Amino acid sequence: MFHSMADGMDRLREADFLRLARFIEEYSGIKMPRSKQTMLEGRLRKRVAAMGCHDLRDYCAFLFDRDGLAQEAASLIDAVTTNKTEFFREPDHFRILAEQVVPALLKDPHRSGQARIKAWSVAASTGAEPYSLAMVLDEAARQRRFATSILGTDISTRVLETAVLGIYPEEMAGPVPLPLRQRYLMRGRGASAGLIRVSPELRQLVRYRRLNLMDTSYPVEQDMEVAFCRNVLIYFDKATQQAVLERVCAHLRPGGFLFLGHSESLAGFGLPVEAVAATVFRRV
Repeated sequence: MFHSMADGMDRLREADFLRLARFIEEYSGIKMPRSKQTMLEGRLRKRVAAMGCHDLRDYCAFLFDRDGLAQEAASLIDAVTTNKTEFFREPDHFRILAEQVVPALLKDPHRSGQARIKAWSVAASTGAEPYSLAMVLDEAARQRRFATSILGTDISTRVLETAVLGIYPEEMAGPVPLPLRQRYLMRGRGASAGLIRVSPELRQLVRYRRLNLMDTSYPVEQDMEVAFCRNVLIYFDKATQQAVLERVCAHLRPGGFLFLGHSESLAGFGLPVEAVAATVFRRV
């Protein structure tokens, strides 16, 4: 019996799931085990409708048999990536950034008089992490008189569009310390009630760029001083983690700092870094 998309029973054939899983991992590094099949089906049903396909089987035929993959690859990856994010997630990292990292960078004699701290949010998602970085660095800059710039990268064009706008549900502001909330977040009124927007001054400090971490080279400056590469390695296998970390470290100048998520580790990778705090490392 044929089941339509509307009844939610449209399922992937085993061969189609395997082809999709292989492509997703080769393209983005994201592992797609069998346990994620139902999630994958749910997310791809919107693409089925958007591309005018009859069902998931027809969508897979469009991708793999009718040469639709080149056209659809970015939207497919947008659909399957998980973009959990929040302001000041893992707040200890932002405290360490303000209290230890910024003073260490400003005192580093190898900076050659550089008056700008450059930070990189490797998996920026919808922008909460890079804007949190911008708040902390801008606050420090007001006291210590340095400039700052933040780069946010992500594989998903969809989330980067949200990040550029800097508009979020008001409840997302909860983790932001009150003084920073008052200075950098604007509450919506009228038709925008229930929303907040990052102030124009803070948005100007952050630029965004699409980046696939599976690429062999990254369009990122080589002299980054802070790299937040948090909660992204967990989606990759060990070999991919090694390759990504090597490339990220290559864009950190000596003396720069690498932050990982609290559930992530550098054990066994042999990278040119030394630990300075829990999941915080300095390039040597």
